[in-house]
Amino acid sequence: MFRIRTMNKISPFGLELFPWDKYEIASEIPNPDAILVRSADLHKTEIPDSVLAIARAGAGVNNIPIPQCSERGVVVFNTPGGNANAVKELAIASLILASRGIIDGIRWTASIADKADQVPDLVEKEKSKFEGPELLGKTLGIIGLGAIGVMVANDAVSLGMHVIGFDPFISVDAAWNLSREVTRADTLEGLLSRADYISLHIPLSDATKGMLDAEKFRLMKKNARIINLSRGGLVNESAVINALNSDKLAAYVTDFPSAELLACKNAVCIPHLGASTPEAEDNCAVMAVKQLMNFLENGGIRNSVNYPGCRMDQSAPYRLLVSNRNIPNMVGQITTILAGANINITDLINHHRNDFAYNIIDTEQQIPDASLDQLRQIDGVIRVRVIENE
Repeated sequence: MFRIRTMNKISPFGLELFPWDKYEIASEIPNPDAILVRSADLHKTEIPDSVLAIARAGAGVNNIPIPQCSERGVVVFNTPGGNANAVKELAIASLILASRGIIDGIRWTASIADKADQVPDLVEKEKSKFEGPELLGKTLGIIGLGAIGVMVANDAVSLGMHVIGFDPFISVDAAWNLSREVTRADTLEGLLSRADYISLHIPLSDATKGMLDAEKFRLMKKNARIINLSRGGLVNESAVINALNSDKLAAYVTDFPSAELLACKNAVCIPHLGASTPEAEDNCAVMAVKQLMNFLENGGIRNSVNYPGCRMDQSAPYRLLVSNRNIPNMVGQITTILAGANINITDLINHHRNDFAYNIIDTEQQIPDASLDQLRQIDGVIRVRVIENE
């Protein structure tokens, strides 16, 4: 019986996938095998030693202490693409909100509600204050061509925009899905200098924090418009406020409001609605649950942010799973111990990601406890687990 602790309200479309005879799920459950989370801050939560994995029902993992989890062999999953359509739709809406004075116009219209018969004439007289450019024929620069960035790029092409993209780490799958009409930018600076609109679709990290700063704003066209539905920290907030106040930027649309931005002219602040659709919550929950079940029952890893993807069809009654530091001769030491116990290996796979590696080893014989203890004592081994094929 696997024990799953939920840290937020999780969509029932995901939870109902757990077989009732194999899983116990609750928000208050001692010694869980895994944690299922959405937005709860795990930096402030003690993660029990029993936890093998954490699944985030969403793409961002800033609420999870990744380095500490990696050191303990806790595999952290996210659900890239699960909320992609929801964010894409908001990004398209944001392009329009950045162009036309829709929000200011709605506010102004509400202010004349008491003018009775004067309303039609006032509307005709004042509507020019809220005009703005069309998207057709304008250039959109997309920074980050993952699941969301590709969808935004393709839809923007359909709207008649010229789209340029910058992503030095674009995946093969993303490249296959990207419209042929999207032009590649060789450098970030080249994209910024050509774009009328700029949309961010990259994760927040030490390398990307504050990447759009005063220097980058100087490279942009006058009256450029920025859409940031990824993370607030990607943009230097004081620099963007200065750019808006000096009319260098025509608009900044963000899903991450602050008091300073709310007070700033031409900043359109959305209350973090990117993934706030019932469909996105359902999709992310389903993905997270499936990834957890596969890992707990089969040892497979897909969409982990800290350990390598690693999957293999089980070919024998017993499966050994070893997480370790990515250092030389680890596989040799593991297989030597198994050979010493007369354990026959039927299949083996070893993958690594940065400082950590993961091994799936199928064996014909049950591995003795003494051999498992030997494996745990190897310098660099972090976690050892055995799954028996029923």
